[in-house]
Amino acid sequence: MSHNRTGCTFAMPKFAANISMMFNEVDFLDRFAAAAAAGFKGVEFLFPYDYSPEEIKVELDENNLIQVLFNTYPGDWERNERGLASIPGREQEFEKAVEQSIIYANILENQCIHVMSGLVEKDTPKRHFDTLISNLKRAAPVAAQNGKTLIIEPINTRDIPGYFLNYQAQARSIIEIVGADNVKLQFDLYHCQIMEGDLAIHMREYLDIIAHMQIAGTPGRHEPNIGEVNYPYLFELMDELGYEGWVGCEYRPKVDTNSGLSWMKEL
Repeated sequence: MSHNRTGCTFAMPKFAANISMMFNEVDFLDRFAAAAAAGFKGVEFLFPYDYSPEEIKVELDENNLIQVLFNTYPGDWERNERGLASIPGREQEFEKAVEQSIIYANILENQCIHVMSGLVEKDTPKRHFDTLISNLKRAAPVAAQNGKTLIIEPINTRDIPGYFLNYQAQARSIIEIVGADNVKLQFDLYHCQIMEGDLAIHMREYLDIIAHMQIAGTPGRHEPNIGEVNYPYLFELMDELGYEGWVGCEYRPKVDTNSGLSWMKEL
């Protein structure tokens, strides 16, 4: 528990370390132990596919960590591919990516899988919109059979220019058209601040479809106590709203990971 400015107590959110960005001082498989030593109970990362799910599960179990989230295979990252879900003509690749992610999620015992939408390039936004909905409608029942939730995330156009999904309202419209109980929103406060602002209002408005949140300081994407966003207020709001999901710390430490964790220790 922690205390707010009025002296009342509130429950600290469940923070998960994003070990793709944090603890880069050590190799990937050593980051699980580093996260646990720093006090984290959960971890998330971008992609697990360079390692077998069994290798990762060993690290989770040895460090008493909960796997919270990872992304579907995004295509060729080195060639600037950032997801397949909205890309016309690549539906079969997307299906394989979802199947692969479910195999990993079953072994790692996490529920949420982030489905990356991809970039708008040759086709019209309408075709991307229709493709994403069609892909999600096919993938949702497969995920549901395995007890998994597929989440989509609006991403800002500064970090990923041309990304198809940028706004919370856009995500809601997709989720409502798909109409599956296990297709939800990944609410990233860093991306939302850049594209829309009004974080508290957006959190209230979209709470009913939020399955996962992520944080980072804005601008710079460093620790949440660096920048223009009043995160202590937003953490209290999460408690007030009864949000029980995880909050992924998807930021790049400004110096080194452990020395930058004073924000969490203060809570």
